[in-house]
Amino acid sequence: MRPAAVVGTGQTHHAAKRLDVSMAGLCREAIDRAMADAGVDWSDIDAVVLGKAPDLFEGVMMPELFLADALGAVGKPLLRVHTAGSVGGSTGNVAASLVQSGVHDRVLAVAFEKQSESNAMWALSVPTPFTMPVHAGAGGYFAPHVRAYIRRAGAPEHIGAMVAAKDRRNGSMNPYAHLKQPDITVESVRASTMLWDPIRYDETCPSSDGACAVVISAEPTSGPAAWIRATAMRTEPTTFAGRDQVNPQAGRDAARALWKQAGITDPLSEVDAAEIYVPFSWFEPMWLENLGFTDIGQGWKLTEAGETEIGGRLPVNPSGGVLSSNPIGASGLLRFAEAAMQVMGTAGEHQVDGARVALGHAYGGGSQFFAMWVVGSEKP
Repeated sequence: MRPAAVVGTGQTHHAAKRLDVSMAGLCREAIDRAMADAGVDWSDIDAVVLGKAPDLFEGVMMPELFLADALGAVGKPLLRVHTAGSVGGSTGNVAASLVQSGVHDRVLAVAFEKQSESNAMWALSVPTPFTMPVHAGAGGYFAPHVRAYIRRAGAPEHIGAMVAAKDRRNGSMNPYAHLKQPDITVESVRASTMLWDPIRYDETCPSSDGACAVVISAEPTSGPAAWIRATAMRTEPTTFAGRDQVNPQAGRDAARALWKQAGITDPLSEVDAAEIYVPFSWFEPMWLENLGFTDIGQGWKLTEAGETEIGGRLPVNPSGGVLSSNPIGASGLLRFAEAAMQVMGTAGEHQVDGARVALGHAYGGGSQFFAMWVVGSEKP
């Protein structure tokens, strides 16, 4: 593979309802910022990769059909990616592969969600036999997995509140974040309403309208670049005999492949910042273990010690993460873009000092789709 780099990133202002723009306008807001950041024009883009979560989240079937013009894809290859909630990450990986393989020199990756057009809770509760009988949205599905983690790891009940308070405080420093709560505390989180035991209201991601775009190039443009050192994607079925939904095999396999390709043997000491897909606060310690940053049952201890704060040993979600902005189709690409911004030194108030290697992570479905990349400030 030839080297490829993120040379421009862009995202929208995320909100519960972006009534000022259509789906096309939402995408263009992110695209225009990414292309300006990269210093490129439409003639410089060879292909477009679009990421989008389930169509029922907007109630519009195959929106890519009418978005081709807005995406600048007329006369160019346009590819849609869909891997449930991990789709933003998968979109970044697919776009990167097109450049690394030499198929295209410069690719625009775009991912979006306009949840105000429909309702994700409803979309995830379609009755059987068409889908699994969730009936309580994603939170109802994942709450038993969180309870299982707490029991297996012996984690104290305040860990989820610590994660939520940290990420929301970080989000207050991100000008694009949906939720900005600089004064949030562990105590206020623990006092919020219980939604799906043990997940409380303030430990839950918002429902956001938003989009993200990145420009990936074989050669750097005029500004800084985030070189893609490794990518990985793995998948497993939603249910099968003996499946470990607390520590999914697909996630472990993807992480091992990622670290091997990146030449990283000790992720905790070699990664400077991590943007991890945490839609419910307890997934931070769960994914720290799944990714290999800590031993099994030890992830919550890293959180409790404050090591995942900005300034800690491994800052996790300095942007505020999914707990601060959650346009589902774009959430994974936001993790990838924010990781790139860290090593490019363009993250503004939530910049991690000296970040040279960063992780972008996304998961989706019933914790069955995983997409990851490692980016660095130096050309591999």
